[in-house]
Amino acid sequence: MKINRMALASIAVIVLFTLNVPSYALEKPKTMDDMWKIIQAQQQEIQAMKVQMANAPVSDHPPIADAPAPSNVKNLERKTDVLSQEVEKLRTNLAIPEEAKYKSAYGLGPAASKIYQVGKGLSIGGYGEANYQANVGDKKNNVDNADMERLVLYAGYKFTDNILFNSEIEFEHATTGEGSEEKGEVSVEFAALDFFIDPLANIRAGLVLMPMGFINQIHEPPFFFGNNRPEVERRIIPSTWREIGVGLFGQITPELTYTTYVVNGLNAAEFSSSGIRDGRGSGSNAKAENFGYVARMDYAPEVLPGVSVGGSAYVGNSGQNQTFAGQTPDVLVQLYEAHAQWKYRGLEWRALGSWGHVNNADLLSAEKGETVGSENYGWYTEVGYDVLPLIFKDTAQYLAPFFRYEQFDTIATAPNGFLDNANMDRHIYQFGLQYKPIPNVVIKADYRNIGAKKGSVPDDFNLGFGFIF
Repeated sequence: MKINRMALASIAVIVLFTLNVPSYALEKPKTMDDMWKIIQAQQQEIQAMKVQMANAPVSDHPPIADAPAPSNVKNLERKTDVLSQEVEKLRTNLAIPEEAKYKSAYGLGPAASKIYQVGKGLSIGGYGEANYQANVGDKKNNVDNADMERLVLYAGYKFTDNILFNSEIEFEHATTGEGSEEKGEVSVEFAALDFFIDPLANIRAGLVLMPMGFINQIHEPPFFFGNNRPEVERRIIPSTWREIGVGLFGQITPELTYTTYVVNGLNAAEFSSSGIRDGRGSGSNAKAENFGYVARMDYAPEVLPGVSVGGSAYVGNSGQNQTFAGQTPDVLVQLYEAHAQWKYRGLEWRALGSWGHVNNADLLSAEKGETVGSENYGWYTEVGYDVLPLIFKDTAQYLAPFFRYEQFDTIATAPNGFLDNANMDRHIYQFGLQYKPIPNVVIKADYRNIGAKKGSVPDDFNLGFGFIF
């Protein structure tokens, strides 16, 4: 965003009137440079007065009327100093940087982290993504679609150096469809207050993103391969996953960081053969008879730039004092994941694995009339390489072919007395291209070959774009 120079100049003119500076300085300046020219002219006038006074002959007679008095010189010097300070203050307080620095902070995406870079006050950012999806070999179902998948606004406010608020508001599928979630919806993805106490321990409270995996916290489109987020981080780790909670975050050493929260528990009544995804509370009148606990650690050794490894764990009861098949079970849910990534020059590599367990899955299955897995798992690995520097030296553009393989099963183990659904045991081969004309904008194309242990799932071709600001 450009500096509003006319606004600054208008304010500076008011300062000039207040200070009663010479008439030539009262002409309305058009730019900040004009303001500094006025100040320089005043400084030259001061210098000329001093020279005139130094060369004036010593006499017992009263001073000539045109000769500058020492008090006039001091008065003009004072006014010039005050004016310089006011203009510099306006430049500092009202100027907005020409280029924002996009860098992830405290586990959030680069655009979501803008609030941490401002001195005080409001910060606005956001991202969006749209895509076209064509199902291959399944034309009879008429499921090809074009979708403005999401448009997101980040709004943050820094009250003091130690207290700030940050939030994400998401508009999905371009419209709310008169309240139909299947058509689209507006959601608060996160909204939390941060209290900075010490690098070792700071407090976050509100609707928080669960610190699990790669995508749940950093899901801005330029920072993951493909038009679709990895299915493992949707089906096993139910991204985007957010709950009401409070906890701590910080760094134990410059290389070792952590995040931990106490949050409202999941709702087991919404679990299904597809996994625990629909049991998320998402801050919308979420059931809180039970609580969950989540913790994450990441290690990025300085001796290996671009390398980071980490893991997270979630444990919590999900029964919420509800009755399932005539009983009121706790329904303890456990979910664990480990991840690693390496970025070296144009190379980007990631790997993640996750495993979950649901107690009393037999009672849930009996209540719902479908098999809810007592165990689930998933893993994936992906690699991409920016080839443009090999062709054009020192280019700022980015073009990376990539490949991802993932495997997951939401019913890795069926509870006793219930049948497995082998269609939930899937693997995906995905390859595509990622092009960034500038770091803020990405154009994506990819193909996914989707297979199931039993039954068929159509492949799909995806073409889309995304951006951050």
